[in-house]
Amino acid sequence: MTLRFVLRVSLRIVVSLLLSMAEGRGNAAPISDPLGTWLTEDGRARIRIERCGSAPDRVCGYVVWAKETADAKGQAFRDRLNPDPAKRNRLLLGHQMLLGLKLNADGRYAGEVYNAEDGKTYGVTIWREGPRTLAVKGCLLGLFCATQGWAQVTDLVPGQLVAATGEGGGPVSDPEWAAPKPAAGGVKLPAAAIKPRAN
Repeated sequence: MTLRFVLRVSLRIVVSLLLSMAEGRGNAAPISDPLGTWLTEDGRARIRIERCGSAPDRVCGYVVWAKETADAKGQAFRDRLNPDPAKRNRLLLGHQMLLGLKLNADGRYAGEVYNAEDGKTYGVTIWREGPRTLAVKGCLLGLFCATQGWAQVTDLVPGQLVAATGEGGGPVSDPEWAAPKPAAGGVKLPAAAIKPRAN
């Protein structure tokens, strides 16, 4: 082997490595970013985490797939234990469970999680523990806490909601976290902003 051949092969390897690293860096989310779809530790649900419609500096989470969506009679599960009577008839598939989590000083998102199994809200903190693992720490009264790991998923399974939040076939935000609806007929400017045109 000649030195020229070895240098040429080495240069090709280095260039290939640099290109693959650049591609990966361009597509990867920041390590602290919890956005995406996550399979819960028990495998019973997939939660889609995204920016909240009314507060883009916060994140909200929605049940977009559930292993069981109906009872033995075929009736869809509803949020019957919700303390808000107006929400008791909503479907569990598509409901909001992470309620406006805000980035804290530790680089984690903290706020509240709604548990439809008992109709109660608890403190929660979420953070990435690696590129495909989300730690979810729930607390009762801030004292009794448990952490579980959710795995990021990118595939689609039958019955998974894929439409945008608030659209037909997508999850539904609680009203306080929903994206503002545009005024009928488009954007309406205040009268003071409209000046008559001089001829």
